[in-house]
Order: sequence, then C-alpha cells, then structure tokens
Amino acid sequence: MARILTGIQSSGLPHLGNLLGAIQPAVELSRNPDNESFLFIADLHSLTTLKNGAERELYVRSIASTWLAFGFDTDKNVFWRQSRVQEHAELSWYLSCFTPFPMLQNATSFKDKSEKLADVNAGLFTYPVLMSADILLYDANIIPVGKDQKQHLEMARDIASRFNQLAGEDVLILPEARIDEKMMTIPGIDGQKMSKSYNNYINIFLPENELKKVIKKIVSDSTPLEEPKDPETDITFKLYSLLASDAEIDTMRQNYLNGGYGYGHAKQALLEVILDRYAEPRRLYNYYMNNNDELEGILKAGEEKARVIARRTISKVRRVLGFGS
Repeated sequence: MARILTGIQSSGLPHLGNLLGAIQPAVELSRNPDNESFLFIADLHSLTTLKNGAERELYVRSIASTWLAFGFDTDKNVFWRQSRVQEHAELSWYLSCFTPFPMLQNATSFKDKSEKLADVNAGLFTYPVLMSADILLYDANIIPVGKDQKQHLEMARDIASRFNQLAGEDVLILPEARIDEKMMTIPGIDGQKMSKSYNNYINIFLPENELKKVIKKIVSDSTPLEEPKDPETDITFKLYSLLASDAEIDTMRQNYLNGGYGYGHAKQALLEVILDRYAEPRRLYNYYMNNNDELEGILKAGEEKARVIARRTISKVRRVLGFGS
C-alpha cells in the first residue's frame, strides 16, 4: 500500500482553484483502496506570512470543513493539524542541523523574496526544512506536488540522504514526487491565475447572493449582446467549461457563436452550474462550520493517529543522535 502525504496551508479561505487543482484530485486519489492518504493542515507554515491568530483559526476550520465536505474519509485515512503534533517542529530542528546554508539560499521560496531581505523572516528561510520534516515524519512514499514545489521535495530527499548516511541505516524513507503534468491553471475573475494573493478568486461557499456578485465581476469584453462572441477567449466560458457537462458546454459555445447571447447570460449559467454541482458540498461545509465541536473531534482523532506514527519516527531519530528513544 502506497502512503500518500499532502499538506494544505491555512493562509486563506479555499477557492474554486484549490478545489479543482488540488482538493478534488486528492480526494479521488484517497479513494483508491491501494492508497493510504495522510492529509494535514499546515498551520505552522502559514505563520511565515499570517500573524493574526483569529484569522488562522478561521482558515483552519474552513479548510477542514472543505475537505470533509468533498468526502475525504477520515476513518480510512489520517487528517490532522500540523501544530497539534509537536514532532513536526522537533524533527525540523534536527534536520536543520543537517541542511547546508547554500541549499536554503537556493530555495525558490527564499530567492523570490531575497531582493528585499527586511521582509524575509527566519521561518521563510527555513521553510523547506519544516516541509521536509512534515514529509519524512510519516514515512511517506508519494508526495503529490505542483512543479513549483518539486525543488522542496528534492531538498527533502537530499536532507534525508545526509541523515541516513550519518546514521548508517535507512532511518528516513526517501519520498517520490508525483507531479501532475496535466494540472490545470484555473483562471480568476480577472483572467490571471486564480489566487488569494490576486484577490481574484471565487469562493463557492458564499451565500448565493454574494456568490452572484463575485461572478458578475468576471472581466469580459465590450462585444454587444446581439453580436457573435469568441468562447475560447472569454473567462466566463473557460470557468463554465471546467464545471459543466459536455452537452452544456457545447450549447453555450453555440450560443456564443450565434450571437444574441450576452455575457450576463453566461455568468448566470456559471452561477447555476456552481450551485447545482456543489449543492451537497455547500451544505456539508456550512454544517461543519456551524458544528465546531464535531469538527474539532474529527481533527483530534486524526491527530492521535498521526502522533503514533510521528513518535515512532522521532524515537528512531533520537536514538541515532544520542538523545535516547
């Protein structure tokens, strides 16, 4: 059985891009009986950018509710908050003592912001070490990552190799990356990649009236209603095509080409397909957000399962380093 590990940062509310690009594919992967999925909410990582504790708690609850709403089976798999299993931080310190300074200097997460060092905190600099600890703590075999995270996975393998070489035994399992070359880039309402940092995202869990207001803001050109339109260049059509059936997509494409069909009509159709396709996840999301005790119980149960495995790894690492087991 392959052990698959995924971490999700708690730095914002989940949006449509997260759902299509990461959450739904990961849930499908977890349903394979040959897989064992470990999914954690990376709330320690979020501290590098998010300092407000109340916001972080809200985002953690929202992310947890989202995964449950989309059917992640917490009985079969393991689901927890990173910060509640202290072994993450402990292993991160041990591994940092095996991580060369130049390796961290070359990390993309640091280099992208290194021109303005006053804005770079030590947590951001050592981010790849904590990420390595997250992975290596659970003997994970496969790590699904985007191309932008491939370097961090390679660093985790390098750090684990250094540690194992010193130990003279394979204490830490070297994970393999699974990169989905077909992973789609979801357009935001302005046409750029949908992202919290661009504030161009669609939160499908908003009340219907608020969701409608967001969809109305999708950028479109000034082609008059009666004239034909190019569906392939329109943001609303692109988003609709990610959610609707083939027959519905074909119908809308023809509507664009025929003319007499406005962008307002298309945006209303997009709203309706979101409400229809995600009716049950929207219901479950609101249920968990309004039943915090139940949500907390699910997370605590997962943390107990995660802690058993984490302690086993930490015990081996302590023994090798002479700290006792």
